[in-house]
Amino acid sequence: MKVILSRKGFDSANGGIASPILEDGAMLSFPIPLPETNTFSELEYNGVSYAQLLQDLKYREAKFGFHCHIDPDLDLSRRKEKPEGWFPAFGQIDVAASYLNHIGVEPGDIFLFFGNFHHVTKGPDGRYQYARKTGDFYQDNDLQVIWGYLQVGETLAAPEQQKAAPWHPHSIPRRTSNRTNVIFKAREHLSFAPTLPGAGVLPFDKNRVLTLPGAAKATWKYNPVYAPTNLLGCTRKNSAKDPLTGIYYAGIWQELGLKESAACDDWCKSLITL
Repeated sequence: MKVILSRKGFDSANGGIASPILEDGAMLSFPIPLPETNTFSELEYNGVSYAQLLQDLKYREAKFGFHCHIDPDLDLSRRKEKPEGWFPAFGQIDVAASYLNHIGVEPGDIFLFFGNFHHVTKGPDGRYQYARKTGDFYQDNDLQVIWGYLQVGETLAAPEQQKAAPWHPHSIPRRTSNRTNVIFKAREHLSFAPTLPGAGVLPFDKNRVLTLPGAAKATWKYNPVYAPTNLLGCTRKNSAKDPLTGIYYAGIWQELGLKESAACDDWCKSLITL
């Protein structure tokens, strides 16, 4: 079972603000703004609109306004309208898709999705705001956190297969006409935990935080399973100030495949089944 770390959601270049961790621990990954047919107003959590959250958190509408790229699409309950035949899925294209093809992603492999998050609280006026100055590192700072997962059940590589998921942004003609375009459909249930769905979103837990306490968000706690010597199909340097305690992979990248090992399997399983 290969594990692939996949960076998804708002960051400094896409959206410009951190996705929220609500007071009940729910992590709401804001899909990146792109000129799609989908909008943030189509998404909600317990009656709270993503669009309202964005306004509360001072999101500056980018050139795409409130249109967004809902991918990965992991939780049907987050959609106000439920597409007929929906299934959890994740799409990729171009260089990122070629990397996944190069490392041989196949059924049974697992994507762990992470992104930039910050705890939020509801103020006296009923609006959400980022938590500040509580004295708790995990509350006061932007963090990179694992927020979702998908175990591959089927790879949809042919355009006709992809068009069978018309709600997914990787099923539109300008993507299906690209030979690199791919959609990964989730298994119905996890192979190692059959009572759990094959894809889903996760609540906040400090064990799911990648960020090294006391460091900037992109410097991770050292873990040999994602150290440079255990990456698949790429060569990356650990640029952390103290490489013995932290790991920092500079640059713009979306996925990192990890070498298969019992330690990696155990780490992945523990994050999902906490």
